[in-house]
Amino acid sequence: MNYIKTFLLLILLSSCQITETINISPDGSGTIEVVQLRDENGYMQLAGDQYAKEEVFQDTAYVFKEYIQKYNETFLKYTPAEQQLFQSYSNVKVHLKKSSFEKEFRNVLSFTFGKISEIPDLYKTVNYADDIKYNYALTAENHYYKIDYQFDGEVFKRLVSITNPVILQKTKEEFKNADSKYTSLKLTQSYILRYHFPEKIKLVSNEKAILSLDKKSLTLEFQLSECLQNPEMTNLEVVFE
Repeated sequence: MNYIKTFLLLILLSSCQITETINISPDGSGTIEVVQLRDENGYMQLAGDQYAKEEVFQDTAYVFKEYIQKYNETFLKYTPAEQQLFQSYSNVKVHLKKSSFEKEFRNVLSFTFGKISEIPDLYKTVNYADDIKYNYALTAENHYYKIDYQFDGEVFKRLVSITNPVILQKTKEEFKNADSKYTSLKLTQSYILRYHFPEKIKLVSNEKAILSLDKKSLTLEFQLSECLQNPEMTNLEVVFE
């Protein structure tokens, strides 16, 4: 439960935005990018005088398979199923930057796919990389939901499923018990989906989705804290003309 409390504390005591962008080509190939960005204006209000005293710097970039190669001795200790899981992340690119001097705190995860079903759950990437580096058990399995994608040219689906109902319930309780002085603050905590398709959109399952003028792209925004308590609300189905 320490993982959950630490993660939720990070969300409650920060001002951040997560943007997930997918571009799909006519042949079904494409790219996905997840950007996690700390909103400096909101964080400055929270940190107060400590904001100017912050001293943090990290600028790390790698491709996941480099961790498999560098820590291969550790990698080989995992079960065949776990090794296969790690291998599915091989071509995920990671860029982690924390700079209190530049006031830029940004994580970028990206992946190029031949077909959309190849996309691993990018939100677990850094956890899995740390597992290999430090010889941990699969810490990313503390995540209580998983994300999958489907696209057959006629219908696109973003599928979110709960993998651990117990942790989900604990998560809801942590939010419920959070100090009201934090939950009452107006912080930037948005979760944005930006999807670009090769065909015109006919129908979208979520009525809040905003379509581009050419009807080939959509933008859908959620409140991050709500998504963490109800991940399935980000399920999406798009039907094309």
